[in-house]
Amino acid sequence: MSNEQCADLLEAVPLAGVLIAPDERIVAANAPARSLLGEGIVGRHYITAIRHPAVLDAVDACLSDGQTRTTRHLTSQAGRDLTYLVTAARVKSGQGSVLVSLNDISPLEQAGQMRRDFVANVSHELRTPLTALIGFIDTLRGSAREDPAAQVRFLDIMRSEAHRMERLVRDLLSLSRVEGEERVRPTSRVDIAVILHSVLNTLAPLAAKTGVEFVRNGPTSGAIVSGDEDQLRQVVTNLVENAVKYGGAGGTVGADLTLSDALPATRGPGVELVIWDRGPGIPEIHVPRLTERFYRVDSHRSREMGGTGLGLAIVKHIVTRHRGRLRIESEVGQGSRFIVSLPREKDV
Repeated sequence: MSNEQCADLLEAVPLAGVLIAPDERIVAANAPARSLLGEGIVGRHYITAIRHPAVLDAVDACLSDGQTRTTRHLTSQAGRDLTYLVTAARVKSGQGSVLVSLNDISPLEQAGQMRRDFVANVSHELRTPLTALIGFIDTLRGSAREDPAAQVRFLDIMRSEAHRMERLVRDLLSLSRVEGEERVRPTSRVDIAVILHSVLNTLAPLAAKTGVEFVRNGPTSGAIVSGDEDQLRQVVTNLVENAVKYGGAGGTVGADLTLSDALPATRGPGVELVIWDRGPGIPEIHVPRLTERFYRVDSHRSREMGGTGLGLAIVKHIVTRHRGRLRIESEVGQGSRFIVSLPREKDV
């Protein structure tokens, strides 16, 4: 096969590919390769187009002995870090040419990094209460063995730390379950208005304890969606509880429910639930990251409030499963708004 024929075949390959002749000049490069390495690389020495040392070594070795080599090429494009798995292989019918293919494995690398970060975060979240429990147990077995007052104090703290670990494990299991069901659309008919009424009644003691007044606007029934009742209740509970704990102490927390025949977020009939507060608000830089696992604006305060850093991540996955949208709006000193938009059943 001639270099020209190899070049024609290369254009049909979806991976970035570069064909290098025995004289070390590039004789063909397909569109993905030209996009990555630059236009006008055909005809040039491969060293001028491929500048990554590991890739150059792989190509040079393959040209010398004809043995396939693999390596990685690290680069950035449009502000994104990219990782390519590079293979240099001899083309047996190509007059001794070498084909260099570059496979973008950035999504796999990112997924691996996310798993590593997740394990590190879970380990960190568990290590703190475990360390406290071990320390208090040792103290109770030692210097506090005969001190009833210290025993009561330490046992209260140990109970609190144990509950913290229990909440974390519960949220981790919930997140795992939600992620596993994310592609399965729920089919039950659920009334969001009824769920909202139930959640506000359930959280009324917490609101009273923190001096929060609930304000509700919108219909009390008829907001029918296709959904999982338990998961939607979890969404509403999480958002209202967060508003009470972090934004509404001594103030007002609102729940506005509206029905629309043409909701932009759902591109059709929809239900929009807005949970708002008039608290301190959230700096703009934090808003896009609030639904990330374990992301906290104020880690110390969140832990004091019993937060695990997973609540909004769970909310996002549940809303996505229900073909809905979650938006967060906040301004420092003006409070926050958490907006859930869901497709509505019109025939009810």
